[in-house]
Amino acid sequence: MLVLTTEQIGLFLGGIIWPFVRISAMLMAAPVFGARMMPVRIRILMAVAFSMVAIPMLPPVPAVDPISFQALIILFQQVLIGLSMGFMIQMVFQTLVIAGETIANGMGLGFARMVDPANGVQVPVVSQFLIVMATLLFVILNGHLLLIELVVESFRWLPISEHGLSTKGAWEIASRGTQMFAGAVLVAIPAVVAMLVVNIAMGVITRAAPQMNIFAVGFPLMILLGFVFLAATTPSILTRFAQLMMDSFEAIQSVLSTR
Repeated sequence: MLVLTTEQIGLFLGGIIWPFVRISAMLMAAPVFGARMMPVRIRILMAVAFSMVAIPMLPPVPAVDPISFQALIILFQQVLIGLSMGFMIQMVFQTLVIAGETIANGMGLGFARMVDPANGVQVPVVSQFLIVMATLLFVILNGHLLLIELVVESFRWLPISEHGLSTKGAWEIASRGTQMFAGAVLVAIPAVVAMLVVNIAMGVITRAAPQMNIFAVGFPLMILLGFVFLAATTPSILTRFAQLMMDSFEAIQSVLSTR
């Protein structure tokens, strides 16, 4: 007769549930995987599949009663770690949203908005264009595979226990917010400076010929030149996005390995 002790049951359940919780939390917060157009059932199946593949490679989990307060703390820590990983990658995509908003306002397309299917919010069409390009680049560069590898390696850097992210790691995650806005400025500044030069030129023309209707001439010209500058700067924008993505992967490793 097979007899299982409480410790054996807790060890078995913990070895399955806690990795699944961390991986599913990462998938919920990460771009592409966590998009609203991704069905929840598909996301759950992916989390189960990734967990089943990763469990044999994970270090031993602590033997904890699954209905104890200690197990609840461990569960909370796994959710926090997974959400932090996905959130740091999500901030890179939001960098392009902020940059697209700035570029759209500069070229006069700030009013032209559409619903972002990934997040369910309205963003300027320029931001939507940059998000689509960034998503394609993310998949082409195997960013989704790197993210999966990163969450599996996170169990080695930060094993399953009551101790989760350190205070230093939490502050480092918060500091990524400032880098998100700084990255948005670096992405948008070439097009913004070009549009500023066009605005100055239109102001000089209006000063020289006051009888000319600046709104009838300047508004279409601003939009046309805005698309020209956007097409010219798109390669540098995507290069900057790839660099920000690699920096985020390195930052995740630094946060999880910080004690």
